[in-house]
Amino acid sequence: MKLHVRHTSTYTYDGPVALNPHMLYLYPRTYPYQRLIAYELTIDPAPSKTVRNVDAESNVQQVVFFNSPTRHLRVVADMTLQSDDFNSFDFVIFPFESKKLPGFRYEPGVEALLHPYLDRTTVTAEIELWARRMAAGANWETIEFLSVLNRTIRGFTYETREQGAPHPPEQTLLNRHGSCRDYTVLFMAACRSLGLAARFVSGYLFGNPQQEHELHAWAEVYLPGAGWRGYDPTEGSVVNNRHIFLTSTAQPELAAPITGSYSGSASATFHNELEIESDTAVDI
Repeated sequence: MKLHVRHTSTYTYDGPVALNPHMLYLYPRTYPYQRLIAYELTIDPAPSKTVRNVDAESNVQQVVFFNSPTRHLRVVADMTLQSDDFNSFDFVIFPFESKKLPGFRYEPGVEALLHPYLDRTTVTAEIELWARRMAAGANWETIEFLSVLNRTIRGFTYETREQGAPHPPEQTLLNRHGSCRDYTVLFMAACRSLGLAARFVSGYLFGNPQQEHELHAWAEVYLPGAGWRGYDPTEGSVVNNRHIFLTSTAQPELAAPITGSYSGSASATFHNELEIESDTAVDI
């Protein structure tokens, strides 16, 4: 199916400001079953220069520069993608020993590349104990553990929080509620506690009325022989062709779609609009 996304971000200032360089992560990543057909970025006021880079984690990073005072900033990203249906479980874990936890190991060369995604900074004793209990209940099967973890977090109480950093994962675990980004960092911490590399993904989700008018977040886990595989704990499901990928990163704070600052004493207000349409009827 074809998916069309129009994402509008508007900042309004109550006085004139000078915009410093802004960094945008609003360009979709390409996956084997999903490719970009058309893309247009419109910015008002028009920037003096726009530079498109590839960052350290292979995300497309757009840096925009301004040279005139303004009382507003409007960023509109229009994109059309071909997103084909696929079997999310059509993979083979190899070597076969990786099918079981604990004792899960990556080959040394691969593990060195995955080091940022194995960081245990947010892994607490409470999270590790919780994860190990789930893994034991799943007979220490890698894929079954990931499915149980996904479904368990899905059972928490969802809350909408448009702005702000994710809560610490232990806070989400203890409170049993949070936003999609809170669920995602908890999922990542549980995976990392058992030696599974996990990263944060920011993007869009089509077909869920609760999610399709705001940015969405989910996790990817690196499985030997299968590569990065997506899990959405907010949906309680594996990632499918309704997910549109913008940014994947070891550090969730780096996934913001727009970051930047301004010089001046004015206060700012923010408004976000997101529309996703498909040319094909989708069964949810």
